Amino acid sequence: MDNLPPQSWIDQPATYQIIIKGRLDGHWADWFDGLTITTEKDASGTVFTSLIGPVLDQGALHGLLAKVRDLGLPLLEVHRLPTRADPHQTST
Repeated sequence: MDNLPPQSWIDQPATYQIIIKGRLDGHWADWFDGLTITTEKDASGTVFTSLIGPVLDQGALHGLLAKVRDLGLPLLEVHRLPTRADPHQTST
């Protein structure tokens, strides 16, 4: 856990990528606070959806994750994406 940002960054806006198993069409973007929704298949044909975009703070992130849960789609990964203004964050 050495790559975690300093505690003071937790309540700052950041860009996140949320990866779920299954398909979400673009019409869900408004419900997911305008995040960009992309769908891909892996080599085995399994469908994955990525939701990427800015999230205001940890409370907003938890709200987005609750929406994923409410849809019953399996949550696979959550990444806080690095930005130029965030030198402490590394990609995971």
